[in-house]
Order: sequence, then structure tokens, then C-alpha cells
Amino acid sequence: MSTKRPRKADILRPIQNTSSKYFVLSAVAGLAFLIFLIGWGYQLYEGMVVTGLSDWGSGGGVTWGVYIGAFIWWVGIAHGGIILSAAVRLLGMDRYMPVARLAELLTIAGLSAAGFYIIVHLGRPDRMVTSIITHYHITIHGSPLVWDVTVITAYFVLTATYLALTLRYDVSRLRDDLPDTFDPLYRFMTIGYSEREDAIVQRMVWWLALAIIIMAPLLLHGGVIPWLFALIPSMPTWFGAVQGPQFLTIALTSAISGVILLSYAFRWAYDWDHIITDDVFRGLLLWLGFFCLLFLWLQLQQLTTGLFVAPVDVTHAAEARIHHPVYILSMGLVFSTLAFIFAQTIRPTLFTKKRAVVAGLAVLSGTLMEKILFVAEGLLHPTFDIYAATPGEYFPSLIELSSITGTIGMVTLFFLTVTKVFPVVELHAIEHLQEEQSHDDTVTHDD
Repeated sequence: MSTKRPRKADILRPIQNTSSKYFVLSAVAGLAFLIFLIGWGYQLYEGMVVTGLSDWGSGGGVTWGVYIGAFIWWVGIAHGGIILSAAVRLLGMDRYMPVARLAELLTIAGLSAAGFYIIVHLGRPDRMVTSIITHYHITIHGSPLVWDVTVITAYFVLTATYLALTLRYDVSRLRDDLPDTFDPLYRFMTIGYSEREDAIVQRMVWWLALAIIIMAPLLLHGGVIPWLFALIPSMPTWFGAVQGPQFLTIALTSAISGVILLSYAFRWAYDWDHIITDDVFRGLLLWLGFFCLLFLWLQLQQLTTGLFVAPVDVTHAAEARIHHPVYILSMGLVFSTLAFIFAQTIRPTLFTKKRAVVAGLAVLSGTLMEKILFVAEGLLHPTFDIYAATPGEYFPSLIELSSITGTIGMVTLFFLTVTKVFPVVELHAIEHLQEEQSHDDTVTHDD
């Protein structure tokens, strides 16, 4: 266990120090994003025909594929991230305070990546304006897609407000050590600030956290987003009430995995072993195991009801899913992670931070593949298969596949930028750790 004391200087280190590794990572992330932008530019020039997508039915393929599957994946990461942060404040889970802001930033980055996917998938970005203006009074206002955009926008605003309120405290106290380059931004963020507002802000943040916790299962990844699929009875792979809890478990497993990766990266890069401790990783792994278990259980529910004396269309869709190599691989990754977490709980010596990172990568990969397959398979096996003479198939194009690495690069660039402007660990977390350490020292001295 580290004996170093957490200090304000620790959370300022990413802002004040820039190593060659920072520039290398920026270059790699920027290249990944640039490659996708070039591919998207080619798609805009030639049309959606350059993708693996095709007109559903006579085209023998699907209209939704990697773009929508990855969109759901990023939204899930975003929603799960802010749920984790909100739970820290709402339930007093002080153990995870050092990673709470990382989870909040992951929400902003994830929602941005998800929104970008919608623009890319439209084929023509101008449809964001023309379709809504000309068709709102006819169909748009009643579409689940509008419900989706509405709640995601509301969630983005809530998260941004939540983050801005907590940053005011940090910026006001660390201003002398922050770069003068961003002084106009810091001044804007702390307009009218006084220490008397701290208690009020804490209450506001608590109520925002409560709103976020309530909205997530009811309206977001447990409600509106799965309704896009669950309300379509002609798609047996999609239809059903189980999609709400299923989407929610995927969101939470993906978000916790993302926070594990971010926590490890910052701990390794800035020597934060005394801030983001092994205890944080152990706790995150236990929560990851719990939600992996729920995820697999709900998958079992879908398979059982689809394979045991189910309607013909449901059976056909379930058999196609269970025999698909991508589905087998994705379930294997999540199950292997659950088995490891269970084993290291029984035998703690199996735990290492690198194994926690591998577990996080496995779950992120598994959930991404499951979501892409969920979207594509749903369209390939409809109830009314009037185009049975042309068997449907779908394989992502290089442009679609590059969108995954491209948006990961985009999110990476977001974090690399933010680390040079704001502290990614709350000052409150450092103060809390200092109080804990002082208390432990007092108890030790008294003994």
C-alpha cells in the first residue's frame, strides 16, 4: 500500500506536465479519427452505397448495422458512466470519489460520439434540418427516434450542469496554478462565485444525481432507447419487454469497464497509485461482475423463451442468433470475465490491475459485438419475410469498421484535451483522502 499523501499538486500534474507519451497518444488517436473522417468524406461523396448497408428487403441486407450498434454502445457507456458518478454522490460511496469525474467526462465524450454516429448514419447531414422541419407535423413528433434525441439531449444538459457545478469549486481554489491561456474560460466558469455557495451547490448536485438515477432506468437506457426496438412486433429479435433491463445491464457493464480503463491509464501515466488505489479497482471489478451476471441471465431468458416451443418466427430468430460466431464470441468474453471476477473474489491473489484492464477490454468488446449483431440480426429475420427468395446478409465495410476506431480516437482526444484544462480528479476527493489518512495516522498514534 502506498504511503504517499495525496496533494493538490497531484491532480495538477496532468495540466502542468506534458511528456512525449502524451504527444504519441495524441498522434495515434488523431490518426484513427482522421482515417474515419476521410472514409466519411468518401461516403458523403459516393453515397451510402460504399458501406455494407443496403435497402432492407429487395436489397437482401440491412439498413442499420455498425453505425447504429455502435451508437447504442456509446450511449450505454455514457449513461452508465453518469449513473456511477451519481451513485457516488447520492449513496455516499466515497471509495469511488477519485474516479467520479472520470465517469462524468466519459458521459460527455460518449454522448458526443453517439450523436456523431447519428449524423454519419443519415448519409446527408442536411437531413438533420430538412427532415425535421418538413415532416415534424406529420410523423416526426410521434416517432420514438424523437423521444430518443430528446432524452439524450436532456441527459447531456444534466450532465454538463452537474460537471460545471463541481468544477466551479475546483477552479476557484486552484486558479493560481492553472494555465493563464484559458483564463477567459476560468473567469466565465466562476462568474459570481463565493464560498457561501458551496453548501448550496452540494445540495443541487445531490438533487441532480437523484434525477439522473431516476431517469436512467425509466427513460434512458432502461426505457426510451430500447423502445426504439422493443416496440416493433414484426421483429422477433427486438420485440419484448426484456430489452429495457437488457440494455441497462449492457450500459452499466460497458461504463464500469470504461472507467476501469481510464483509471488505469491515469494512474499509470501520473503515478496516482495513492489516489486511484487497488481498492478502487477491486470494487469496480465486483460491480462489473454483478452486472455481467445480470447481463448473461437476461440473455439466457431471451434464448430460453426463443428456443423452447416458441412461435416459428421467434424460434427462427433465436436459432440464428445462438449459432452466430459473433454471438458465441461476445457471450464467451463476458462469461470469461465473470468467471475471472468470481475466481479472484475467492482467491484475492489472482487480482492484478492489468488483469482488471483485460477484463474491461473483454467486456467492452463483447458488448459492442452483441449490440451490432442485435441490430443487424433483427433486420435479417423479420416476421413477415416477403423477400425470402433473396437471403439477407450483412458484413461491415472498412468505412463502418473504421468508425469504431475513429470514435475511440475522438473520445481519447477529448480526454487528452480536457486533462490540459481541468483537473480530472475532484479536489473534494483529494481533501477526503487527506482527512482519511490524517484520521488513520491519529488512530495509529493513539494505539
